[in-house]
Amino acid sequence: MGADPGLFTPASVTWQLHGDPMMWVAGVRALYLQALHPRAVRGVMENSDFRRDAWGRLMRTANFVGTTTYGTTESAERAGARIRKIHSMLTATDPDTGERYGVDEPELLRWVHCAEIDSYLHVVRRSGFPLTDAQADRYLAEHRTSARLVGLDPATVPGDQEELAAYFEKVRPQLGAGADARAVDDFLLRPPTHPLLIPAREVLWQRVAQLAYAALPPYAHELYGRPAPRAAVVTRRLRATGTLLRCVPARLRWQLPPKHILRAMARLGPDARPAPYKAGR
Repeated sequence: MGADPGLFTPASVTWQLHGDPMMWVAGVRALYLQALHPRAVRGVMENSDFRRDAWGRLMRTANFVGTTTYGTTESAERAGARIRKIHSMLTATDPDTGERYGVDEPELLRWVHCAEIDSYLHVVRRSGFPLTDAQADRYLAEHRTSARLVGLDPATVPGDQEELAAYFEKVRPQLGAGADARAVDDFLLRPPTHPLLIPAREVLWQRVAQLAYAALPPYAHELYGRPAPRAAVVTRRLRATGTLLRCVPARLRWQLPPKHILRAMARLGPDARPAPYKAGR
């Protein structure tokens, strides 16, 4: 019997796209976008020490994405079960009404899922990763699987670009940049750090955060109240950053913890190596 390829398999668009280094910029964009849903971001603020552990939160999300993308079926299902169990025990207070609600409400899970998957697809594709519209639709359809893992009915999740655009149009009236979103914005621009690392924060991290913010949709810039460069300028910056990061040998990039891709290649063989040209297969 062959080794277990996992839930997505090397034949998926997801397998290829999630190996791209621009996923880190995409992850920060997702945080910016997710914070615009008042109930979703309140759930984060009340149930985690975001200001002190934002990097840990980002790494845990990256680990979940890596496990569900490149891990075995068993490890992916186990990761999903763990997330569902944690969410089932958490509640938060609506910032406007004072109502207590569960953070695993389908509406909130769907927002977090769509903001995340949209960010991955948008940033990586806009930065130069070659995907046709049909392949982009395939990517979104594949992520009905990740929606199921966090507790959503896959049928209620957008499965192509048209459905995703309609979803964002429908949810926009519920969005706003309240105190919690402002706190996320402030943190992402100026995360607390050791005094000796402040120069590195100014040179490196702020560029990542600013690029991620610039890649948000125009309505998000309006809500946050901070302008962004023209779309053509943002696209050039995304492409330049993607080109630079892709010059770093993949084997070197994949050495960073938790090494999901290298473990998948060890399990399945060298043909499982993610690559942009394989997305069209």
